[in-house]
Amino acid sequence: MTGLEINPITRLDYPDPDVIRVEDTYYMVSTTMHFMPGCEILRSYDLRNWEHAAYVYDRLDSTPGQRLEGEENIYGKGMWAASIRYHKGTFYICFVANDTHKTYLYTADSIEGPWEKRYVEGFFHDCSLLFDEDDRVYIAYGNKNIYITELKSDLSGPAEGGLHRLAVSDEGHPSLGYEGTHFYKINGKYYLFFIHSRRDCWRRVEACFVADSLTGEFTGGDVLDDDRGYCGQGVAQGGIVDTPEGKWYAMLFQDSGAVGRIPILVPVDWEKGFPVFGKGGKIPENFEIKSTRPEYIYRPLVESDDFRGELKPCWQFNHEPDPALIRHDRESGIWEVRTGKVCGSLTQAGNIITQRMLYPGCAGEVTVYGSGLGEGDFAGICALQGCYGFIGITRREGGLYLSVRTVTAGESSMKPLGANEGQDREQAFVPLEGNAVQLKLEVDFTRMKDTAAFYYRNADAETDAPWIQLGGPHKLYFKLDHFTGCRFGLVVYSTKEPGGWAAFCNFIYQER
Repeated sequence: MTGLEINPITRLDYPDPDVIRVEDTYYMVSTTMHFMPGCEILRSYDLRNWEHAAYVYDRLDSTPGQRLEGEENIYGKGMWAASIRYHKGTFYICFVANDTHKTYLYTADSIEGPWEKRYVEGFFHDCSLLFDEDDRVYIAYGNKNIYITELKSDLSGPAEGGLHRLAVSDEGHPSLGYEGTHFYKINGKYYLFFIHSRRDCWRRVEACFVADSLTGEFTGGDVLDDDRGYCGQGVAQGGIVDTPEGKWYAMLFQDSGAVGRIPILVPVDWEKGFPVFGKGGKIPENFEIKSTRPEYIYRPLVESDDFRGELKPCWQFNHEPDPALIRHDRESGIWEVRTGKVCGSLTQAGNIITQRMLYPGCAGEVTVYGSGLGEGDFAGICALQGCYGFIGITRREGGLYLSVRTVTAGESSMKPLGANEGQDREQAFVPLEGNAVQLKLEVDFTRMKDTAAFYYRNADAETDAPWIQLGGPHKLYFKLDHFTGCRFGLVVYSTKEPGGWAAFCNFIYQER
């Protein structure tokens, strides 16, 4: 098919993509950081449309931070930048976690799993695996200085006496040197792909280096410096893949403000054994892509949920969940969460179920029942990030009220929240009639506008009943404290005593 409006691909936060093809099927893995189940794999037959295929793990190492014990957490850490490979009937996933400082290796015979967990001795930042024709295995990795290391045949660690060398260096870069390595052998040559930044300003740039042998000199440079006309945000970092017809594409990503980092598909040609990204240095708006299964219907990556039956795979918990505090009535469609601790902030609440938000905008609606809330408890829907926005029910002096609470950030850079930021403030507060309410959170990401608005109406209101706005718009930012795109989150938390509970039903996801 000829693709009109090819990009952005998912319109969702799927950063650091790596992509492979196995026969007629493409698989893409992406960074999921602190969210669990983690290390999501997507499936496609045309590189344009994607659906959920599997999570690699339900839990990682169950550390205190991963379990949100006390005030510990792993926001902005967890698993980063996985490498996916398929070799002799086995799928391989390799990545590091920046909270445990370990390198993880998962293997499976089927993409759906089960996935077997192992560790690779050492810490290989932004790693990429390469299985050579002689069955030797190599890993490329690093930041600024990019190394290639031969691994043992079982991939448990560096091979004794094996290759270990510096391949490429970008030392002294004022912003971001080479990282996000992707390693390939194509037609007898070895290729290393990286992201780095322009030196005159922050902007993602894709680079490539090639060598005739693993011990030879890697030569190359920048192959793509283009923002697609979108707010000066460059496109870079990701994998390349070929089609059954022999065409090549790169799956990279673009910083897109608070919604996160969105995959971008780029056609790749070859000239004298070197890749040429896009057309004339630019990513074309329209180009041809073919499906290996043209009639296939994809399941959406985000969707509404009436909570009847199993929890849909579009949901992820903010950290490792505690099932003992969750009651899911699959027949009536009730999702109930009880608090297990006192939280100093909404983000420390456990068992928040989340979905990615959609560019250029979307809304989430849900009905919340607050009769089980204790004094100082909150329950509702949030725009989950460090500078979050929340609308929900709270119990105060025995009565139930609606509250909008926000955390204000001072600037739009990717810097973490500063010392004078991060304080939760009540923006609006009104009495609640009854013990249930319909809530709506609406976001606008158009060209990094990045605002959230909050609404409510009676629990028994008709679907066409008007919504009442509560509080003003709230500015959202992509920052390094969470390092992920903003998400819808259904949350219950206590500020005074644990043990309160609230229930949710009928979550409705709306695209704008």
